[in-house]
Amino acid sequence: MSRQEKLPTDWDRVKLRKLVAIDKESLGAKTPPDYEFLYASLSDVNSGVINRDLPLIKFSDAPSRARRKVKKGDVLFSTVRPNLEGYARINGQVNNLIASTGFAVLSPKKITDTDFIYQYLYSYDIKRQIYALVVGSNYPAVNSSDVANLKFSIPKSTSERQAIAALLSTWDEAIEKTERLIQAKEANLKGQIQRIMGKEAIEVNGWSMVHLGELFSEVTRKVGEKELTPYSISAGIGFVSQREKWGKDISGSQHKNYTHLKAGEFSYNKGNSKRYQQGCVYLLKNGEICVPNVFISFKPKAKNVVPEFFEHYFIADYHARELKRYITSGARSDGLLNLNKKDFFKIMVPCPSPDEQKAIAEALTASQHEIDLLKQLADKYKTQKRGLMQKMLTGEWRVKPEIVNQYREA
Repeated sequence: MSRQEKLPTDWDRVKLRKLVAIDKESLGAKTPPDYEFLYASLSDVNSGVINRDLPLIKFSDAPSRARRKVKKGDVLFSTVRPNLEGYARINGQVNNLIASTGFAVLSPKKITDTDFIYQYLYSYDIKRQIYALVVGSNYPAVNSSDVANLKFSIPKSTSERQAIAALLSTWDEAIEKTERLIQAKEANLKGQIQRIMGKEAIEVNGWSMVHLGELFSEVTRKVGEKELTPYSISAGIGFVSQREKWGKDISGSQHKNYTHLKAGEFSYNKGNSKRYQQGCVYLLKNGEICVPNVFISFKPKAKNVVPEFFEHYFIADYHARELKRYITSGARSDGLLNLNKKDFFKIMVPCPSPDEQKAIAEALTASQHEIDLLKQLADKYKTQKRGLMQKMLTGEWRVKPEIVNQYREA
């Protein structure tokens, strides 16, 4: 909260340590070797929840970071890369849940404050404080002491805190339902693509396989002095501006050497990810941007190429099995896969007739359009929630508990 903003008289500005106990209980060295527990690592937390069924492991087999005891009502706060907002609230009853020491475990002194504390962690106020703590760091991280000293603006009334959290949670529910529907439709689309473009389908259809370089050529144009927004590529998302992904433009002095990409052209990010272990390829559908020149960018060079057909082929990761033949072992200093550019254009891809490509692309794009509309709806809910948070978590808009209760009972 800036100094210019004034809180209502019935609000307080307090450090988080006044609201919670941090890392209240941990497993000690004398823990029995055969003690079994569910283990939550940093990668298990995403979008406010633990995103998978946790493994049951014995203390003797557990990593050294498996130490923090977690119970119902706690909030997990990732102290590693905290700008990525690795938070989760534990609303249900849990038994023998242990979290990594990469989390600070927040145990509210009032169990009714769990949801309010969790919601406040996503506020602009907390974002600014965390940014000030990690700015300039090569490995952004905070410690439990830093977390304890984060400042919260809170209503003195417990019922008002609960009402604010309840109202914001209704938006969470709408977002979660929409994202579950997106996941279901994406799974359905994946099945469609498998039936149409899978290895067996290619053989049944009798499609010829050709080198990528027969259909596409490299995009080599540089940005130069043009004013183009620098983008990156995120696995599962596609093109994302650097400012949106990292909070700043990281192109710096290399901006003029970035590749100038136009609508209808592709770019390949050689970064390894869980979803795309051999890197990912996306089609730029609109406008003009620039991307790092370590990406391999390419465009159709033949009239028998329908870009949207290959968009789905690449998103389905069917290029991966070909790339495995050319990617060499060993890590690069920039974290990208070792792949020679010439070898990239040697990979084999299917080449149906233009009419087949067009028909397939239209069918799959229609399904993708439904998903895109749902994603827009989810983004709209998220934008609405951010706006509400800015108003309600500063006291600018007051929330009457009795109105929230009536709404929840309706």
